Amino acid sequence: MTEPGWTKLGLIAGGGDLPLEILKAQAGRPIFVVALRGFVDRDYSNTDHVSISVGEIGGIIKALKAAGCDAICFAGYVTRPDLKSLKMDARGLIMVPRALAAGRKGDDAVIRVVVDEFERAGFAVVGADSLIGQGGLPAGVIGAADTIEAHREDAAKAMAVAAEIGRLDIGQGAVVANGIVLAVEAQEGTNAMLERVAGLPAPLRGSPGHRLGILAKRPKPIQERRVDLPTIGVDTVERCAAAGLAGIALEADGALIVDRDGVEAALERHGLFVLVEAAS
Repeated sequence: MTEPGWTKLGLIAGGGDLPLEILKAQAGRPIFVVALRGFVDRDYSNTDHVSISVGEIGGIIKALKAAGCDAICFAGYVTRPDLKSLKMDARGLIMVPRALAAGRKGDDAVIRVVVDEFERAGFAVVGADSLIGQGGLPAGVIGAADTIEAHREDAAKAMAVAAEIGRLDIGQGAVVANGIVLAVEAQEGTNAMLERVAGLPAPLRGSPGHRLGILAKRPKPIQERRVDLPTIGVDTVERCAAAGLAGIALEADGALIVDRDGVEAALERHGLFVLVEAAS
């Protein structure tokens, strides 16, 4: 897929598989990768790329312009860095007061500051969903559809909890089992949240032989949807399976599935499902 109005993409890559999924989907098109040092955990040595600190905003912009990029996409997870140890250039330092002020409101406010900086530098910001052909994730069921009915109430509550913490700009995810909120996502991210759930007693969270509970992920109401859209992949399914959960709930047109074939295979392997429902 292509996005009108731009000719070369700068892919600002954090951790996880999403940047690689974009490179695969856009194979044959000119892409320059900015690998964010300290966050990237995949190999980009075979791509046209540069490795640079997330605090070197001026350096990133200079590299993108030197590579001829007129659009950028933020892809992959990036946690809040420690400013005391972060390598920053002059432009990054100038951004710090605005980022700190925004940070008191929540992560999405920080994202908006970063996006604004790149737009002011002349780049179009492109959403990852449009690049991997998921401009609108449709409602439906993936995986073990026959097990859904027993978990619909948990899915509805988990989605409601996720919506509420999103309204407060806390996180995007929540886990509910038998009507009990087992965890909500904050700064630690989805993976760490699922590890916490896996550490709970099995009767509370479920087990491979008797699965309970739903992980819900949905955008925040104030979400900058071109950046940080809720994402699941094979690793998410594996972690849900290890935690004894029964499935995952997503919002239609509000999430990304990385490696769809791999996700479907993992769901079948563990007897889990993904329920995608329209926003409520």
